[in-house]
Amino acid sequence: MSDKVNGLPEDQAWQELKLPDLLNSDAVREIHATIEKEWDFLKRSACQTAAGRALWKHAIHDPLADLLAGETYLRNLHEKIKNDRLNNAREISGVILAVRTLWFDSRLEDALNSPTARAAQVVLLGAGMDTRAYRLSCLKDSDVYEVDFSGVLDVKTTILQAAADSAYDSQHIMSKAKSLTRVAADIRENDWMEKLETAGYIPQKSTVWILEGIIYYLTQSQAMQVLRILANKCVLAHTVLLADFMNKPSTTLSNSVFQFYSDWPDHLLPSLGFTNVKLSQIGDPDAHFGLLNDPLNLFNRLRSLPRSLQTNPDDGKPCCRLYLVEASGSPDQNVSHNGPNTQS
Repeated sequence: MSDKVNGLPEDQAWQELKLPDLLNSDAVREIHATIEKEWDFLKRSACQTAAGRALWKHAIHDPLADLLAGETYLRNLHEKIKNDRLNNAREISGVILAVRTLWFDSRLEDALNSPTARAAQVVLLGAGMDTRAYRLSCLKDSDVYEVDFSGVLDVKTTILQAAADSAYDSQHIMSKAKSLTRVAADIRENDWMEKLETAGYIPQKSTVWILEGIIYYLTQSQAMQVLRILANKCVLAHTVLLADFMNKPSTTLSNSVFQFYSDWPDHLLPSLGFTNVKLSQIGDPDAHFGLLNDPLNLFNRLRSLPRSLQTNPDDGKPCCRLYLVEASGSPDQNVSHNGPNTQS
């Protein structure tokens, strides 16, 4: 394993866990105790993702991540990272979350800097504990909408308000977006788009849709319904979709809680109406960010195998892949909605 992480000496990159004082306050501790007691695995995944951003702080600047993750998820991931380092693991726990976060950040910034999507609306479906509205200055001209369960959004708002009411650095709690609107809706239901429009979303205006770490929790029919709704927006305005997809082996492990998969999302999305699709895998030149320096890491080994393989012929293990996908479409492009559905 390399002795450097993202250009930093390893000891400097991986510091001892230090919890912010606010996380130890009675109010915030009570909130996170409720999360652990009442939230299901889907909702709790938002805290796990925030813990990844918090502990990979040498690669991701997110001062709010610790507060949103909570002590339990921070300690759990920190312990895994420590064990990985002691065992000289080729991949450190949380690296997928870190690379995924940075990929979405970079693709979002590129989209908003393009002539076709300047000042575009940005909609995060299943936003969870996402903090891009507070982290990314590229959102300064964009109306941002965070869509999630009302309970998740209420908890997030309460934690951020607790930070605002404390001595916490106020600059971290100020939105960098033109506007930020939270929309309580369940994307598994049929009324989420109506609720989004009621909150101010304009279908005829360019939009970047973000589906990060969410679509594989949906059933096949639920996921396809969401994707069709987004693809249909291409006939109204320039539309960009940023999403991550799991392949079939990733969802069929014995302890898997995932349902929807696509082995070929770069075929699926054009069949729904998107005209430009780019697919990356963890470890590709645009999905690396200096965090995967060992040439024999798992992701590089997977990239060397044909995507059609479900099982690694070298060790008999499932070829579990995460695809990072950017798709787009516009009214002025020839969009066919009648292509074959290549979902497999």
